[in-house]
Order: sequence, then structure tokens, then C-alpha cells
Amino acid sequence: MIVSSQFVKLLEKNLTEVTERTFKELPSMIPSLYNVVSSDSAWEEYLSVGAYPDIPEFNGKISYQSIHPGYSTRIEPKEYAAGVQFERKLLDDKKYRVMDDRVGALAEASHRTREKMGVRAFAYAFSSAFDYVKSEEGVALCSTAHTTKSGTSTTSGFSNSGTSALSKSSVAATRLLMRQFRNDISERIDIGENLALIVPDNLVDTALEIVGTQKSLDTAEGNINPQFGRYKVIPYLRLDDYDTNNWFMVDLSRMKKDLLWINRIQPETAVMDSEFETYALKAKIYFRCAYGHRDWRWIYGHQVS
Repeated sequence: MIVSSQFVKLLEKNLTEVTERTFKELPSMIPSLYNVVSSDSAWEEYLSVGAYPDIPEFNGKISYQSIHPGYSTRIEPKEYAAGVQFERKLLDDKKYRVMDDRVGALAEASHRTREKMGVRAFAYAFSSAFDYVKSEEGVALCSTAHTTKSGTSTTSGFSNSGTSALSKSSVAATRLLMRQFRNDISERIDIGENLALIVPDNLVDTALEIVGTQKSLDTAEGNINPQFGRYKVIPYLRLDDYDTNNWFMVDLSRMKKDLLWINRIQPETAVMDSEFETYALKAKIYFRCAYGHRDWRWIYGHQVS
């Protein structure tokens, strides 16, 4: 319980000013990066159906083709809850307007908690230890070892993980690697031009220089910079809490389909004005949510040492 002895100064009238929650939270990223969906089930499960192979030459008899299922992905939301309780005496005797909006403070904390969860899709993109996902494929979102059930070769077009530091040449090379992505039967797929660089705060200036410089960055001849205006730069400040060198190229159109944020229960708050036995005043919050991906062909990540 939060009691008067912890906040003796709030009981005095001689303080010039008392402030509460004066700092602005980092910008919300979940709505702009994720496909946000509502759920009414204990989990959501996704399965893809493979592509049809090429049509063979007709030799007088129809040749019947086979298709294969993709990998299933289950995303299961977890529960989150917290509460605060205040001594009635503290709230009665404090001389300043703080600790009044207990529900609002919990809601703000829940928003921050969810945003810190959301960055983990990128921060742990190179790990197969998922928070909410049960993946039949069983490899990391960004991996050099993606597989397929079709039995076709995965030698080319099934890797979306590298180790190159952010530079003009590595950005150009990564775009070409993404354009080599293959479907489940190892056929080329179209990666469009709606591309973005997702970078930590430490790499924002480098990314903006690569994308925003019209002429070549490193020659005196004044030749054009082909990367100029080709990508959107998305600073993700929370990435710096994990690594300041890792960066990602994403197909924004596919990302908004395949990167999922599931709201099972939106944050619910409740207050108790006065507990019968102790006169404690309580507030609580509860929510259920999860994130995950149902395919990897929208991202290429670089884990830079």
C-alpha cells in the first residue's frame, strides 16, 4: 500500500510546486507497423496454401498438378494485470493535486507496456524463442534457414538475414536480395517499391543521408544516387534499448498484412473507492494481447556485430 509515511512532503503546504507524469512517452509505433486485429478466441491460427507449379506442355493427356500446405502459425495472447492501492489517510491529507488520476496513470503504463512488447518483433527478429507464437516452421523471423514443405530447393531466395552495417551499398544489396525472395515452390515473387528502412535512433542520420542525397555520396563526379527517395525511413527509438546497429528493410504493403498485433481484451480499468476493512482506495487494469507474424517475406534484417 502507498502510505503517508512515504510521501510526508505531500502533507505540507510549503512546497512551491508538485508535478506528476510530466514526461512525454515515446511515440506509438504499433498502429503504423502492425496489422492490428481484434480477437474473440483463446488463440488465432494461420495457415497458407502453396502456389501452383508451372503448366507443362500438353501431350494429349491432362497432367494433374500438386500443391502443398504452408506452415501453420498460432498466436496466443497472454494476460497482463496490475493494481495500486492508497492509504485513505494519504489521499485525504495531501495538499497537492497529484495521485488523483489513478486510472489514467495505469492506462498510460499499459500503453507503454504494449509498446515495449511491440518492438520485440524486431529486437528479437533473429531469435526463434517467440513470446506468443507457436511456429510450425520453427525458425526466427529473420533467418538464413527458412524452409518449405514442397520439396523444392531453398538454396536461393529463402534467406532474409544478414550482418552488413547500414551503408549505401548494403541498402542497395539488401533491396536486390529481397527481390530474389521465393514462394513455397521456389518461384520468384514480386517485392514492390513500397519499401522502408526501420532503424534505431542511432542510425537515423545515416539512413536519411542515404535516402535523401541526390548525388552520389562518395565520389566527386556528381553521378546520381539511385537510392535517393527510394525508401521511407522509419525511426524506431525503442530499438536502441536492444541494439544500436541492427537495421531492417521492409515491404510496407506486405508488412501490414503479415505482421500481426492481436487485441484479445482491450485495457479494462476498475476502481474501488474504499475497501470496507482497511479504507484503502484501489485501482486496477487488465488486458490481453499478442504479436506475431504469419510469413517472413516482408522483411530483411541485419544483425550487425
